[in-house]
Amino acid sequence: MKITFLGTGTSHGVPMIGCRCATCRSDDPRDRRLRPSIFVDADDGMKVLVDAGPDLRTQALAHDLGRIDAIVFTHSHADHILGIDEIRRYNHLYKTPMPCFAEAGTAADIRRMFFYIFDPATDKGGGVPQLEMFTIGGAFCIGRTEIVPVPLIHGRRQILGLRLGRFAYLTDCNQVPESSMSLLRNLDVLVLDALRERAHPTHFSLSEAIEVARRIAPRQTYFTHMCHDLQHAPTCARLPTGMALAYDGLVVEC
Repeated sequence: MKITFLGTGTSHGVPMIGCRCATCRSDDPRDRRLRPSIFVDADDGMKVLVDAGPDLRTQALAHDLGRIDAIVFTHSHADHILGIDEIRRYNHLYKTPMPCFAEAGTAADIRRMFFYIFDPATDKGGGVPQLEMFTIGGAFCIGRTEIVPVPLIHGRRQILGLRLGRFAYLTDCNQVPESSMSLLRNLDVLVLDALRERAHPTHFSLSEAIEVARRIAPRQTYFTHMCHDLQHAPTCARLPTGMALAYDGLVVEC
């Protein structure tokens, strides 16, 4: 299984509009962060997008994503779903609705925010995405790949992380419930939210993320959903062994 990081930034992206900090002015391409998303190229050939943020078109062109077989949504915040309109291109290419997987609350939010997609009165032309929504109620398969939902806390709401084999993707969280820890044993690769140095009410700070990673104890940890507080090279230089900041375009195999 190959995982490509399409975006590793926070909801503002990096560089931030109007900011002149060292990270936002950096010429290191690893400091340019689109909104968070990964692309999974599974062993059976299935190609799965996790989250569809507002940078999806840019990400798809940059990584030649000519095919997506399904989308899994972790939650319904804007930086994770506002690329839904771009799915109509895949509808046109493959002449079929896009299978989309989300827990019940996220699915309801998508139906409300993109009501015209699901309204029978809407003319279904090329300008309207065609989605087939499936509700996640437990572990499920896309092709031969099992996906295990991992409940996380993001502020005051529960969202989903995902485990695929020995890989886990835990974006947008400030707490991993004890009941979820048993789902994260024996990982080769962990991807974990680490927004910034300072505490935040809905995201792990870097120091908090390091402590959670130590508890989970994967072979390798990559941090994601980072704002401009964390410049890539100097931050990675001081991280513990086996931990690093992810970056847009990073590819890992698991």
